[in-house]
Amino acid sequence: MSDPFIAAASLEGVPSAVAAARDGIDAVLRDRGLRKTAPADTAQALLLGAWATATLEGSAYTVDELAAGAGDATARGAVRLSTELLGLLPAWQRSPVQALARIHAIAAAGSVDDAELGRPVNPEGVARLTNLARLLGQATEAPGLVVAALVHAEIADAGAFVSHNAVVARAAERLVWVAKGIDPASVTVPEAGHVADAPAYFAALESYRSSDGTGVHQWLLYAADAATRAAEASPLSR
Repeated sequence: MSDPFIAAASLEGVPSAVAAARDGIDAVLRDRGLRKTAPADTAQALLLGAWATATLEGSAYTVDELAAGAGDATARGAVRLSTELLGLLPAWQRSPVQALARIHAIAAAGSVDDAELGRPVNPEGVARLTNLARLLGQATEAPGLVVAALVHAEIADAGAFVSHNAVVARAAERLVWVAKGIDPASVTVPEAGHVADAPAYFAALESYRSSDGTGVHQWLLYAADAATRAAEASPLSR
């Protein structure tokens, strides 16, 4: 059976870009797994991620304001999700679609009707998420960063939920970083890698939506750059 993750990972320039990004992450983590991290580091990285993902959705609150409990419904949902996300890792590994539904229910609470929380409304989008889950259930030798990037873009583009699809996508990307051993303690900030160059982020996602093969290529090259910025945004880098 063909492996679309490997096919994407082999596109021109992607292997070197991903390797460079992984080196940047490993430099922060210091010899992979040997650098001691505290729960406070993870909590801070997750809070920074909540701020970044809310900012990408148009929220204008600062990290300190979010930490103090302020914020609009989008920001509060992002913070709420940040406190529960890592606990969803077993569900993600067992049933990605169910985990995505739970992520949406947490993030969108207070923003949409209760009846729409965690309920996919777009049949085509549901089919795409189901296919993605099938692919994730297969073994692949593709780099975890490639898998995470494609998971992110596919969820965002599928638009399965009535709202917050990009928020769900960015949360899933972070879960893949943990599940694939890229950042087991979740002390980097993938979401901050995107907000640091938001115009490029949105442009790359739009390119992914194109029907030709260049969209995936552009997205993966962008995602590698964003991963480097995610490492730089880690509390361990300060």
